[in-house]
Amino acid sequence: MKDDNVSAIRTAHALSDAIRDVKNAAADRTDVVVDLRDAHRMRLELLAAELEQVFADVPKDIDNFDFAISSGLQPRLWIDAVSHVALGRDRRTFRFVRDTRIGRVVLAETTDVKRVAEQVTRYIAERIVERQQMMEGGAMPATQGFAREPVMEAEPAMQRLRQPAWPSLMSGFGLLVAGAAAGIALMAALYWLRLAATGVSF
Repeated sequence: MKDDNVSAIRTAHALSDAIRDVKNAAADRTDVVVDLRDAHRMRLELLAAELEQVFADVPKDIDNFDFAISSGLQPRLWIDAVSHVALGRDRRTFRFVRDTRIGRVVLAETTDVKRVAEQVTRYIAERIVERQQMMEGGAMPATQGFAREPVMEAEPAMQRLRQPAWPSLMSGFGLLVAGAAAGIALMAALYWLRLAATGVSF
């Protein structure tokens, strides 16, 4: 009976040791994830600092941009609702991407913080110019091409369609009558020759 108690105690100690080891391993993994997230966020903060003056120069009445670093397993520096900068798997490469209707497009991918900052700056400038053009009416709406005036080259064809169809109808009828008359004459000639061959006299 004494040996059974000792075995039960040893089993309980073995299980508690395993649970403690699992918890320690999970904590270590969590520390690694937190460290990676903090490292990503730190590099994105360096990029944000590089772009600080650019962000400040954006007109106050333009609210299309976000300029915020999001939290999560993979922090991102958001430029606007469809574009952001994140780090690649090597934790060194900046990837500036934009979501479009045909999928995600990579606008820049480099380890140089200054180069990706230049690409982001150009992207912001392009969006500002596009907005100004839309406000001034310089950009053509997507539906404008569907309301075009009829081109002048189509006028002759339309005029031909509007002309009366009687002349062509009468000429077709005349050809039909001429063909029928020629057929009747041919049949009469053949009938006459056949009667002559049989010796029938009139």
